[in-house]
Amino acid sequence: MSIPENLAAILARIDAARKAAIKPAPQTRLVAVSKTVSEAGVREAIAAGQRLFGENRVQEAQGKFPQLKREFSDLELHLIGPLQTNKTKDAVVLFDAIQTLDRAKLADSLAAERDKQGRCPRLFVQVNTGEEPQKAGVLPADTEALIAYARKLELPLIGLMCIPPVEDDVAPHFAFLAKLAEENGLTELSMGMSGDFEMAARFGATYVRVGSAIFGAREKI
Repeated sequence: MSIPENLAAILARIDAARKAAIKPAPQTRLVAVSKTVSEAGVREAIAAGQRLFGENRVQEAQGKFPQLKREFSDLELHLIGPLQTNKTKDAVVLFDAIQTLDRAKLADSLAAERDKQGRCPRLFVQVNTGEEPQKAGVLPADTEALIAYARKLELPLIGLMCIPPVEDDVAPHFAFLAKLAEENGLTELSMGMSGDFEMAARFGATYVRVGSAIFGAREKI
């Protein structure tokens, strides 16, 4: 199937999953993950109507998106990979949302750049729901403290994000993240990828992150 056909099929599956949800999100938006996808592939998705994209690395996004954002004023770009503090300045310039706030040091760096640039992307706290040592994200027990710290800095924190362990049943992770967001007055939930986005939609995801199911096998650029 082509990129436009894949997009249409995924949007239909999201809609069906939301209708089956006990408590559906007001809207579930599709983040097309364009990691390692060429600019031509991104343009094909744009031509099909997609306007929300996610990138894992600041440097790669800088090579593709500045010109695209100039051409398409309604294009929205999210950082969905870990952010090092030495890349904060560039990330604040380019991205509309950063889904991977996971430590106080990064919150400090984002606040400093906001004060310098006069802008800050919308932010999600990434929660390491599986407590995997090799994976980014704040531990569940430390999440509320990080939320409170970000709010003390008056950062534009809007939601939570997670990437459950590959081998786990994702449902408990999604249910936990939804409960944690509700308890902390956060309205946005980014959860679910190519293999489990329908389950995420059933648990109230407001954003699902889908790459390979849209673009196919990763390209080398």
